[in-house]
Amino acid sequence: MDIRELDSWMRSVLAIDDFARIDSSANGVQVSHRVESLTKIAFAVDASLETFQRCADIGAQALVVHHGLFWGREQVLTGYHYDRVRFLLENDIALYAAHLPLDAHQELGNNYGIADSLGLENLAPFGYYKGKYIGVQGELPEPVELYEVQQRLFGHDGNIIRSLPFGKPAVKSVAVVSGGGVHDVDEAIEKGLDLYITGDAAHTIYHRCLESGINVIFAGHYLTEVWGVKLLMERFLAEPGAEHSVAAEFIDVPTGL
Repeated sequence: MDIRELDSWMRSVLAIDDFARIDSSANGVQVSHRVESLTKIAFAVDASLETFQRCADIGAQALVVHHGLFWGREQVLTGYHYDRVRFLLENDIALYAAHLPLDAHQELGNNYGIADSLGLENLAPFGYYKGKYIGVQGELPEPVELYEVQQRLFGHDGNIIRSLPFGKPAVKSVAVVSGGGVHDVDEAIEKGLDLYITGDAAHTIYHRCLESGINVIFAGHYLTEVWGVKLLMERFLAEPGAEHSVAAEFIDVPTGL
């Protein structure tokens, strides 16, 4: 497999081009390389120098990330941006980004991954963004205490999980939009849902959540967006043929945010 074949496989799995109009990320190959064949691919959430260094340490020739380096505009190669690109070029590591196409995927996406882990049923699209649904909503088979939902998804491990316990003590209807979907809580309120799960917290929604009587979990941008890259890697490793002969490894670089 080479970088072109990787790109072809990614496009066969994710609707990369369908999100081009609304996604500021330059989804697809962001940095190419010289190597003719890939023997190992790394998967991670963020394109950062630490991630690149760890990618080189494990001998991966390509890195697939959720948050890439380029976001729909020209960016001069100076400062930390230059250092990141230089490291990729000097170490001949290709970079591939999948942002909203990975958020929204109904099997491998961040939001559907969280929903599946929680055991939600009767799934329906949620979180309408510029003509596309990014998130998902559903129902738990039986009402579950808010704290138990939090522990099922994000565990203990010292993770700082913030919540607004303003609704029912036991929840049944749930919506999920990972990462920066904080303001989609308005849709959850309009639909009368018991719980909204997202990544980033925002002071501005506190009082309307309190006054509307809805529970909210802010699990952090990173923790809500490891699901997609892990599921995508699992799918890649499960593929027959040439893809199956390429090793893959997830690089965990949590930010606590």
